[in-house]
Amino acid sequence: MSDDSATLFHNPDRNLALELVRATEAAAIRAVPWIGKGDKNAADKAAVDAMRAFLKTVDFDGVIVIGEGEKDEAPMLFNGEHVGSGDGPACDIAVDPIDGTSLTAAGRSHALSVLAVSDRGTMLDASSVFYMDKIVTGPEGKGVVDIRKPIGENIRALAAALGKDVADMRVAVLDRPRHEQLIADIRAAGAGTRLILDGDVAGGINAARRGTRIDMCVGIGGSPEGITTACAVKALGGFMQGRLAPKDDAERARGEAAGLDVDKVLEIEDMVSGDNTFFVATGVTDGALVAGVKRDGPIIRTESIVLRSKSGTMRRIEAEHLVEKWLEA
Repeated sequence: MSDDSATLFHNPDRNLALELVRATEAAAIRAVPWIGKGDKNAADKAAVDAMRAFLKTVDFDGVIVIGEGEKDEAPMLFNGEHVGSGDGPACDIAVDPIDGTSLTAAGRSHALSVLAVSDRGTMLDASSVFYMDKIVTGPEGKGVVDIRKPIGENIRALAAALGKDVADMRVAVLDRPRHEQLIADIRAAGAGTRLILDGDVAGGINAARRGTRIDMCVGIGGSPEGITTACAVKALGGFMQGRLAPKDDAERARGEAAGLDVDKVLEIEDMVSGDNTFFVATGVTDGALVAGVKRDGPIIRTESIVLRSKSGTMRRIEAEHLVEKWLEA
């Protein structure tokens, strides 16, 4: 290999995400009995218990920055909890044992089990403000779209960068009353919408990936989901901006007391800094990003994606698990 070609490669090192995927697989599998049963809290508890049990076996020193909530309300996987063996790299963690608990309870598609990890001190803790306005695109959106501009202007600019007709553009938005005007403006610009019932992490990822049916993901969703999505978008080389959206003056004050600039447009580096982020997701129910858990006789099948920003890789992992081993666990 020549010296020039050698510069294209990095020395191999440990991919933590390939160990973390066991935790999202476990959470997804344990949630399956609750799919379509109408009890989202039971589904979430089963996933939380399984994810935490597997996380403690991973060799890293993790602190949960984005978790199930404060300790008093979330006895496990709460904000500030330490997970892992305590050995190995020091990391910030975002956990969402089920992104889409309502989807799981209703038996709908697109529910995921999600983990995101970055180096210690690099993940923004935006938990004091529940909502975040965001815009996500592929790399073509860099220097082209801006969350401060009208949505129609952004759609036209991105369409030009992609070499597409505006009529062929598809924009993902959470289907919520607060987005009625946004949805109307997208359609008035000539683009089509992809309305998301719940769980907008997958919508953001699909907007950042090449070869999907979504060109852009916009609108107000959870701040924790926004930070988690940023970890994935960074690994994909995509574009993302966010802006915190406090629902009232009291929440604005809480955000400011926590040191957040609630009026600042957050670039992806503000949400997760550095270049060593990991993102792992396993399908709970079938979706456009990954397939859901399926049982085939003595086998449980799972599908996951593993993203890493340092190497710029996305791996798709299909696993087969023996049912008898899960019955013993």
